[in-house]
Amino acid sequence: MQAQTKYSIKYYPDAVQSYKKEGNYIYFTTSETILEVKVKTDRIIRFRYAADGFFQDDFSYAVSKFFQEKLISLELTEKPDCFEIETAFVICVINKSNLKVTMLDKNRELIHEDEQGFHWQHYLQKGGKINYNSKKIQPDESFYGMGDKPTEFNIRGKYFENYGHDVYGFQKDQDPLYKNIPFYMGLHSEGKHGYGIFFDNTFRTIFDFGKEQHDVVSFWARGGEMNYYFIYGPQLVNVVEQYAMLTGKHELPPMWALGYHQCKWSYYPESKVREITSEFRKRKIPCDVIYLDIDYMDGFRCFTWSPEHFPDPKKMISDLSKDGFKTVVIIDPGIKIDKDYWVWKEGIQNDFFCKRADGTLMEGDVWPGKCHFPDFTDPKVRKWWSGLFEGLIDAGVKGVWNDMNEPAVFEIGTFPEDVRHDYDGHPSSHRKAHNVYGMQMARATYQGLKKYMMPNRPFVITRSGYSGLQRYSSVWTGDNTATWEHLWIANIQCQRLAISGVSFAGSDVGGFIGEPDGELYTRWIQLAAFHTFFRTHSAGNETKFNQEPWSFGSKYEFIIKKFIHLRYQMLPYLYTAFWQHSTYGTPIIKPLSYIDQTDMETHHRMDEFGYGDHIIVVPVVTPNTNERTVYLPKGTWYHLWNNHEYKGGKEHKVTCPIDRIPIFVKAGAVIPNYPKMQYVGESEITEMILNVYYTKENDVLSVMYEDAGDNYGYKAGFYNHHRFYTSGNQKNLVLTHLLEEGNYETSYKNFRVVINGVPFDCKEVVIDGKAIQLTERNFAVGTIKLKVDKHFKRLILR
Repeated sequence: MQAQTKYSIKYYPDAVQSYKKEGNYIYFTTSETILEVKVKTDRIIRFRYAADGFFQDDFSYAVSKFFQEKLISLELTEKPDCFEIETAFVICVINKSNLKVTMLDKNRELIHEDEQGFHWQHYLQKGGKINYNSKKIQPDESFYGMGDKPTEFNIRGKYFENYGHDVYGFQKDQDPLYKNIPFYMGLHSEGKHGYGIFFDNTFRTIFDFGKEQHDVVSFWARGGEMNYYFIYGPQLVNVVEQYAMLTGKHELPPMWALGYHQCKWSYYPESKVREITSEFRKRKIPCDVIYLDIDYMDGFRCFTWSPEHFPDPKKMISDLSKDGFKTVVIIDPGIKIDKDYWVWKEGIQNDFFCKRADGTLMEGDVWPGKCHFPDFTDPKVRKWWSGLFEGLIDAGVKGVWNDMNEPAVFEIGTFPEDVRHDYDGHPSSHRKAHNVYGMQMARATYQGLKKYMMPNRPFVITRSGYSGLQRYSSVWTGDNTATWEHLWIANIQCQRLAISGVSFAGSDVGGFIGEPDGELYTRWIQLAAFHTFFRTHSAGNETKFNQEPWSFGSKYEFIIKKFIHLRYQMLPYLYTAFWQHSTYGTPIIKPLSYIDQTDMETHHRMDEFGYGDHIIVVPVVTPNTNERTVYLPKGTWYHLWNNHEYKGGKEHKVTCPIDRIPIFVKAGAVIPNYPKMQYVGESEITEMILNVYYTKENDVLSVMYEDAGDNYGYKAGFYNHHRFYTSGNQKNLVLTHLLEEGNYETSYKNFRVVINGVPFDCKEVVIDGKAIQLTERNFAVGTIKLKVDKHFKRLILR
């Protein structure tokens, strides 16, 4: 029997001996442990524990420098058995005998409470401490979040680890994957109380949502501190918005980045790239972005071009640009060891590469062969890396795709734990830096593109990252496979990433590995047309199979083209949703539980999701499916394809032949649309289409945001923020338009207003007090079409 030592014992805080308040910091000291409570806002409170009485450096890669601490009120009260910290929205109770935490709302109803709370043990093998926290699960509690986990949306009963891995062909429930987002949300009391926990610790972290003990949620880290944020809603959407304020939001991307992207491993040589792009234009299938994978390089050396395959990249990219294509190239972290390679020589001369504990350089095999790897946690290295993009941008490249940055290393998986990192002046081993390595690479890439592309906006995509990665990059879900199960996974992952702060996300359409048939690829396109990042990508090096929109025959090409066109027509709506995210942190796509959390039926729904403010999308994720069940949130909804009216709060059987998926628009919504186009910027927009949906409600709000679609003029006021209000009854419909703010002069002069679902016999329309008689040309079945000046204030249909 092995003797128990102090290193295997778990330790718990004892009674509070003293406390002090310093501004919005409150310290509680026991015989050994100190709890620091920092009230950052009336809804966000940070809990930080020093097990042995000594805090580590207070540094975070996750927290945005733009986060503003705002407090309405803060009161500290001592009671016989506890301390109470009260803000405008919550009450935090600290137990005097053991530092256990209980969170209450202002009505003293329970939000969450510690089970064993904070405890720790010594980590003899690797140093430091293993820091634990456990909390009670409420009887009807559901859990959400955690980034890219490929499992059921409600994660109660699940167990996860955050330590990013390159997982080729991952499967359902496989963990961990590429991203490390230690943020989850809880919802209980019949949807009344929603809250979030963000465990800001970059070591390997583990979360147990009731798998080991059905009534306990616990999280711990093998190093660092117990440092977590409690975020109160009570609405789940509000929790996500506050988390985004804390960790940052995606910047508004160039609008072309919201178009369709085509990628393959690999399109080369130059003639193949030209062939593919020409085929898009010939077939009139919209596309904005073409990708170059690793074969564009000279021997896989980053920041170089293959003289054989791409002898004149600047001319090629210029020619593609004239046809509307933006070129995105891949850049990996591994720098080939080659004494004649300028990037490697600069890294060596300036001591920019990672080292092992004994001082030797970290060496590993990736695509170029033996490589060294930059330490992206060093500000000097990030500055150097940023400067390397000048040549690519000068050649005309519009975006960069960071891959292999978990970091991935052939044969051994990733860096050994003894690799050392600067960690922005807080030296550490790879145990601490692993989970942020990809994020800091994306950061350096973003900074380089922003510098050299100014005044245009940068576009970066990364495979790996930590909380806060959204400040620098979009993401994709990694090396998926061409299976129906992976189509289902893609739907779940993009919803989960959106509520984890990463709204700019998508999957490899059709699957990166394997060969989809026409039905699977079409159904994937139909889903991905409603994801913010919309890209087909495939491992063409492993097969002769082609995965372009026309690869599956004319039947499927027609349908695929229809949905890509739909994506482009709805760009004003998507761009508005992106503005809402970049301004307020609102997730662009939302699970049903984030639309109506008081409806218990939504807590376990996974297929349906909200797209922007007013659309519900229901993908088809099983083969040979021509009808499926959908659940709609409360309210009245119109079927996009036929304007049929559906009542929410219940299930419906809806047909879904191969040429459509169920899409529903909320009554009262105003959905802005563009005319058809082949790419963003193809021609001036001469008319903005407003699809209006009849309602019997009052003052249903829709918003529309517009700017130049690229550059930073919007920060100087060159944008428009419109508000539309619809109100209706059995005899009329009123549409009110307010230009809330902005000073952007649009190329269009008129709105084409299309009013759907009108149930009454309309005789006239009154626009800003002027009556207009309707003629037959204005009518379709339940639909009325009008052209109005873009400055109109009020439209009445009666």
